[in-house]
Amino acid sequence: MKRHSWRQASLIMVSLVMIATMFSACSEKKAPEAATSTDIPAEEVKFPASLTYWASMGNAGTVMKSFSEMGAYKELEKRTGTKVEFQHPPSGQEADQFNLMLASGKLPDVIEYSWGGVAKGPDQAIKEKRILRLNELIEKYAPNLSKVLADRPDLKKLVTTDEGNIYVFPFLRPEQELLTFMGPTIRQDWLDKLGLQVPTTIEEWEKMLIAFRDGDPNGNGKKDEIPFLLRDINVAFVGAYGITDGFYREGEVIKYGPIQPQYKDYVTMLNRWYKEGLLDKDYATTDGKLQDAKMTGNLLGSLVTYNGSGVGRYMNLMKEKDPSFKLVGAPYPTAIPGQKALGQADSPFAGVGAAVSASASNPEEIVKWMDYKYGEEGHILFNFGVEGESYKMENGYPKYTDEIMNNPDGLPVAQAMAKYMPVNWSGPFVQDKRYIEQYIELPEQKEAMKNWLDADRSKLLPSLTPTSEESSSYASIMADINTYKAEMFDKFIMGAEPIDNFDKFVETIKSMGIEDAIKVQQAALDRFNKR
Repeated sequence: MKRHSWRQASLIMVSLVMIATMFSACSEKKAPEAATSTDIPAEEVKFPASLTYWASMGNAGTVMKSFSEMGAYKELEKRTGTKVEFQHPPSGQEADQFNLMLASGKLPDVIEYSWGGVAKGPDQAIKEKRILRLNELIEKYAPNLSKVLADRPDLKKLVTTDEGNIYVFPFLRPEQELLTFMGPTIRQDWLDKLGLQVPTTIEEWEKMLIAFRDGDPNGNGKKDEIPFLLRDINVAFVGAYGITDGFYREGEVIKYGPIQPQYKDYVTMLNRWYKEGLLDKDYATTDGKLQDAKMTGNLLGSLVTYNGSGVGRYMNLMKEKDPSFKLVGAPYPTAIPGQKALGQADSPFAGVGAAVSASASNPEEIVKWMDYKYGEEGHILFNFGVEGESYKMENGYPKYTDEIMNNPDGLPVAQAMAKYMPVNWSGPFVQDKRYIEQYIELPEQKEAMKNWLDADRSKLLPSLTPTSEESSSYASIMADINTYKAEMFDKFIMGAEPIDNFDKFVETIKSMGIEDAIKVQQAALDRFNKR
């Protein structure tokens, strides 16, 4: 999770409460009846002549004003004849615009969103006649998605709610290589200069950071090195202690990391590193631009970063400035001898997808149109774009062209891709592993992926959804706890709060209702296991 992600989490929690209120208000209005019958023979259903489609822009917002300019959607219109009127919320205002749209009751035909996080859950959205239950429609009019789910029962379980509803055409990432994309990253050239190996334990990391502090690896004769930048630290180092900084599971029992004894060991370690100058003293105020300046200014020895926008980007930025510059993605370190640390991994389905509005007049046609993306031709189109422009087929392998990988206008790969397809963020399709094989093109990126995959993920939770009754109180509890936890985290590290007060910290979180939140998560996990 990114540094200061607690603030994002708090905002999300507040948004969930707002949406819950809006759903309640909307439910008092009579929603328009939709034609949800599946009596129409499949062979008689055509692609729709037109439809309205609401979606955030993702990475495309930097290179176009609408998905109607995207290569994949332009080609899709040629193939299906369907004219799509896209509606895009301004960047950064997606949640607010989504709330307003729901409150108005005026819904487009298709709504692409993170529905799994909507207050009261997607089941309630179906009951409130905001979106359609899609099970029967998919079974009859979406043979491509039906086959995907039949071939992968684990994915079908994820996209089905506790009440048995399928509510979106889902964004699916079926391979582990697509789910792990960040981790600990170190200056390999600094390690080489100091005669050090890539660390694999917390003890080895500490020795390395001390060497970075004292050994002048940047060679300027000054003691100005920053051994480690703390941004994204939670995902990389709390797992060394066999816990997470949020909810996780021991077997099938839900636990909350920050109130475990191991969390005290974790913050004690960080406090020691901070006092000894092994962490960036300004970590709490370092944003992405400052991080870039510290890395490209030959000051920063290690951090947690992404494979594309971190390892790959920094290697390319420094290629001419400092040919000796090299990064290595290190394994997630462990503090427990003989055990692997918990590593980062997303869920193959996280609630993101395209729902069909209950007000849509032609759901069968829309379902057929959406299903095109899950067939072979649509799959290639939304992962690789337009043949001859963004990719060429070489011995059955869709290989991105220089338009993507070495863009003539100087666009980064992510932006060049966004002109043609939404593969590097999300959408209603199955992401292809061959995309990531090319996106992480450098040897350093491939090595990072290999090392980051070598971690334990058994305690990570699948995407869980509270019931409508649980949702509002859970959101309120966790908004307060996340804020308090983040404040105390920094205080413990910086020494503003003595580590001896950790037990008081735990008791305060308990008094704020964490046990009730754990019960909600446990009930959600139990329901998930019964799907």
